[in-house]
Amino acid sequence: MTDNSTDAPQTEDDALPLAAFESSVTELEALVESLETGDISLEDALAKFERGVSLARQCQSMLKTAELRVDQLVGETSGERVEAFSTTGLDND
Repeated sequence: MTDNSTDAPQTEDDALPLAAFESSVTELEALVESLETGDISLEDALAKFERGVSLARQCQSMLKTAELRVDQLVGETSGERVEAFSTTGLDND
């Protein structure tokens, strides 16, 4: 993981989603590693796969939210009229 100490300070609102994303990615990596060993039962493998799919969807949703936020911020700096950011209505498969 890279050191972001030179980046702009994060607010509490920023830190929670980032921590959740990083935690989800870490768990997903552990699940993949476990599945790759092949030393687990089919039932355990299916349960881990199901959890992995859930985590992947969660991460995709968080990335989509971040992308929308970046688009909003870029729009503000270019002088475009930007609507208030809201996650309402996002597709959360």
